[in-house]
Amino acid sequence: MSDAPSASFGFRDVTLDAKQDMVDEVFHRVASRYDVMNDVMSAGLHRVWKDAMVSRLAPPRSGRRPFEVVDVAGGTGDIAFRIVERSDGKARVTVADINASMLGVGRERAEKRGIRTVDFVEANAEALPFEDGRFDAYTIAFGIRNVPRIDVALSEAYRVLKPGGRFLCLEFSAVDVPLVDKVYDLYSFNVIPVMGRLVAKDEDSYRYLVESIRRFPNQERFKAMIEDAGFSRVTYTNLTMGVAALHVGVKI
Repeated sequence: MSDAPSASFGFRDVTLDAKQDMVDEVFHRVASRYDVMNDVMSAGLHRVWKDAMVSRLAPPRSGRRPFEVVDVAGGTGDIAFRIVERSDGKARVTVADINASMLGVGRERAEKRGIRTVDFVEANAEALPFEDGRFDAYTIAFGIRNVPRIDVALSEAYRVLKPGGRFLCLEFSAVDVPLVDKVYDLYSFNVIPVMGRLVAKDEDSYRYLVESIRRFPNQERFKAMIEDAGFSRVTYTNLTMGVAALHVGVKI
């Protein structure tokens, strides 16, 4: 039996390298239908949750210098564009994503919208190509659970933030409301993969995404991981009864 470090890919345990390759393949396949995928996964609620995340970030609309944000695993620009809009164009967002297909979608959208304050960089969340203390904020939405080594990605988030910089992570989480959790499981495991097959012609990718949510640490465990990475004042807010959660921390 191999002693190589492992990570979860859905309900399977695979090597770290294998997980990265397999996740890459999933997002190459879904890149052109990423918004559809999120609509299927969240019954459309991801749009409300993302708005809540950017509202919590509250990027300033004025200042002597741009408000610098790195949005990790945000290749299609969904969060970045919201930040730019919320800041009246004053924020500067660097989108860092390991998947070239997702970045291609984001660049095309930025060009169509005439947005010039978003940069797209192909980069690994576990080894970001940015200097220490560069950014005012680090955002990641529905991406951290796909990283092979979550603890390493969190350490990188801490490293690239300025003192006083904020970490915001939006992720599917654990429903802990009796009966609602059973209904959500029924929807997740029986409806979402079928919708993936019908809407995106890709049942396997959607089944992986459902399984990856179940393997992700619950709210309290993930809060502890963020604290272990060095962040202070770590809190989380449950959204839609815990279907998703927004975790926030500060680099002191």
